[in-house]
Amino acid sequence: MQISITGRHMELTDSLREYALSRLEKIDSEFPRLHSAQVVLDVEKHRQLAEVVIQGPNHVVVDAKEETSDMYASIDGAVGKAEKQLRKIRDKMVDHKQESLGEMEAELESNTPTT
Repeated sequence: MQISITGRHMELTDSLREYALSRLEKIDSEFPRLHSAQVVLDVEKHRQLAEVVIQGPNHVVVDAKEETSDMYASIDGAVGKAEKQLRKIRDKMVDHKQESLGEMEAELESNTPTT
């Protein structure tokens, strides 16, 4: 997964960059088919904003934002929200596949002759 980290109205420190990378690497290990992730860190007066945009296969795009007074907490919140959205999308796909398999098995059982 390609990861880009951008800082707006702030100087992006190495510790912030490494922290964001470590959080996104955990997502990459759980969802290995993701294409890219963009992290935008922004400071507006006392507000610390973090936005995470993740692109995956089949036109899946997840966008999560978090605003707190601490940039590390903002990164945690945005990545957590994105992770929750990815799990929900994955669960929908898995449930859908299981339903179609269950329907096929039921159809096969109903078509088999009983002796």
